[in-house]
Amino acid sequence: MARRLLSVLLGFALVLIGPATAMALNINEDYKPQNEFKLDPWFSIGPIEFNKAVLYIIIATALTCATMIYVARRMQQHPNRLQTAVEFAYTGMRDNITRGNMDDRMAAKWFPFIATIFLFIWFSNIIGYLPLPTNTEHKVDIFGLHVPSLALYAATANLSVPLVLTLVVWVSYHVEGIRAKGFVKYLASWIPAGVEGFARGPIFVIEVISHLVRLVSLSVRLFANILAGHLLILFMGGGLVVLLNVAVGLAVVIGIVTGAMAVAFFWLKYTIPPA
Repeated sequence: MARRLLSVLLGFALVLIGPATAMALNINEDYKPQNEFKLDPWFSIGPIEFNKAVLYIIIATALTCATMIYVARRMQQHPNRLQTAVEFAYTGMRDNITRGNMDDRMAAKWFPFIATIFLFIWFSNIIGYLPLPTNTEHKVDIFGLHVPSLALYAATANLSVPLVLTLVVWVSYHVEGIRAKGFVKYLASWIPAGVEGFARGPIFVIEVISHLVRLVSLSVRLFANILAGHLLILFMGGGLVVLLNVAVGLAVVIGIVTGAMAVAFFWLKYTIPPA
């Protein structure tokens, strides 16, 4: 009870002192980390508009294709370190992701598709850690050339990319189910075994809703995780410096230390499995 009361009082205190604290700080109105996710058009080729989201998609796609082609052409009977790492990833995707969710015949059929999506998402997320010159809002002068400043972004931080991937998987999943069982039997399989009588109707409606909701949950989950992680890195790397209003030298040190901590926290969140 005392702990709860203390939390409430602390909340009221933050509300009361918030405006005064904001006025005391010299807030930099030009620092807007949300603009890192703003998609300014660069140029157009016919109906296709190019921006940094398209660039990151092209980079992730090129890395996915180039990596697999490079490895496939250099397979050896006595594997080197690269081949060992690739075989380890291959085994994980084949046994844990594909065979862990379908029989061997279906796994062999759909493994290339699932592995491609897995690698594309992995490359997209990894590229998001690398600052690239994609910030056209703030440019830097290098030998007279106005070059876009460095920025963090990822193709999966744009909701349209996870949504398209989700739609492809969602449609493929249901098409394969109809092929295997037939339309009527496939829909009937949504009702759990043992449910009889009047309850079949409401249970079927709930299952229909759950399948439709997956379109939102699968796409938004990836998008929200990447977006939140990048906002954390941007805030820790620059936003904290703005709020503290410190000198330039100290700002650089704080930005490097807190930015590295944010990257470490974000990396550990997605690399260490839960206990």
